[in-house]
Amino acid sequence: MASPTSFPVEKSDDEWRKLLSPEQYSVLRGHGTERPGSCVLLKEHRPGTFKCAGCAQSLFATGRKFESGTGWPSFFAPLDGAIGTTVDRSYGMTRTEVHCSQCGGHLGHVFEDGPPPTGLRYCINGVALTFEPAP
Repeated sequence: MASPTSFPVEKSDDEWRKLLSPEQYSVLRGHGTERPGSCVLLKEHRPGTFKCAGCAQSLFATGRKFESGTGWPSFFAPLDGAIGTTVDRSYGMTRTEVHCSQCGGHLGHVFEDGPPPTGLRYCINGVALTFEPAP
C-alpha cells in the first residue's frame, strides 16, 4: 500500500522537534533506527496498548507482541487501520517500511518471518512507541 502524501496529524519540522526527544525525532521523522536492545519497551508484557510517540494513536496490543530475539519490539499484527506501508529501497535492499497512519511517523519494517497466525514480524523501534497499561 502506498503512503498518502498528507496525514490527519501534520506538524512543521520545528513543532516535531519541540514535541519529540532527539532520538524520537531521528526515528519518527528521520527514518532512523535505535540500537537493538536499547528500549525499555522491549520487555513490556503487561496488558495494554502500544501507541505512536508522535501522535498517541493506538498501534499494537500487547497480545500481539512476541519475542523475536532481534532486539526490537516485535508484533504479529497491528490494530486495524493503525499503520501504513511504503517500499524502502535504502541500504541496497528492498523492505516494507511501516509508518503511523495518522502522522506518518516511521515505526520500523515488516518482514515475512513471524509467527502464526499472520506469519508477519512487525519490527518496531521502541523509541517510536509509548505504552499505556490496560486499566
